[in-house]
Amino acid sequence: MGTRVIQSPSIDPRYTCFRLEIRESRIHYRGVYTLDPIPSRRKVIEYTGERISRRETKRRGQGPVTYLFSLDDYWALDGAVGGSGAEIINHSCDPNLRACVFKGHILYISKRPIGSGEELTVDYRFSDAVGHVRCCCNAHNCRGTINLNLR
Repeated sequence: MGTRVIQSPSIDPRYTCFRLEIRESRIHYRGVYTLDPIPSRRKVIEYTGERISRRETKRRGQGPVTYLFSLDDYWALDGAVGGSGAEIINHSCDPNLRACVFKGHILYISKRPIGSGEELTVDYRFSDAVGHVRCCCNAHNCRGTINLNLR
């Protein structure tokens, strides 16, 4: 009973510092692309969504597609409900963004300069507890999995 694919995702300009758009991705289905060059170490977009408990996270996490991001040991955000568009950002083993949890907010910060037209990516860093998830990023250093540690 997991979340279904968001049918009409969009970028909410209230949560981004740059012009971004959603379009088809070579990594997975759709992705987020920048329309502006982005300098290194800059806030790009805030990940928003409904704040849900760990119990609700477990319930919504069942299924092939989810937009869940853990804030801490108890709370998570479900980007499928009230998401900023950041929930569409794909995983890469060599990402150009990093996630930073700051005062209850999840911020995506640029790791390096990002060129106009480039797809934004972040390392999802799934634990092995969620089960093996194959990676399709095709980065030169691809782990072959979105998970960090496999037993």
